[in-house]
Amino acid sequence: MTKTYPPDWSPAEQDLLDHVTVRLIRPEERAAFDELLIKEHYLHNAELVGEQLRYVAEYAGHWMALLTWNAAAFNLRLRETWIGWTPQQKKRRLTLVVNNSRFVVLVRVPNLASRVMKGCVQRVSSDWLQT
Repeated sequence: MTKTYPPDWSPAEQDLLDHVTVRLIRPEERAAFDELLIKEHYLHNAELVGEQLRYVAEYAGHWMALLTWNAAAFNLRLRETWIGWTPQQKKRRLTLVVNNSRFVVLVRVPNLASRVMKGCVQRVSSDWLQT
């Protein structure tokens, strides 16, 4: 299987996976993030509704993946049926539900997507509560 890295890179796959980090983007990175998201994501759109978080996965200062999370849709009959919330529970708890709305892996490295998603899921709850 061929591995594809950005030009002039040849790190060992495991080293890359061990050192990739996930963080919220900084305000000054928003324009570049959205531009790259529009270019690389199949929806070609960076417009998100409601509350949102934007993350970048990095290795050695290079962006490897982009992720966005949004507030949950207000009404989804199947979700409400599956969870079994009463209307009062839904009112209290829906603000704690987030949806992964975009995920773009910018380089082809085996297992990178799983590692990035794990890193993001480990922190999105606390980041969401702080926003």
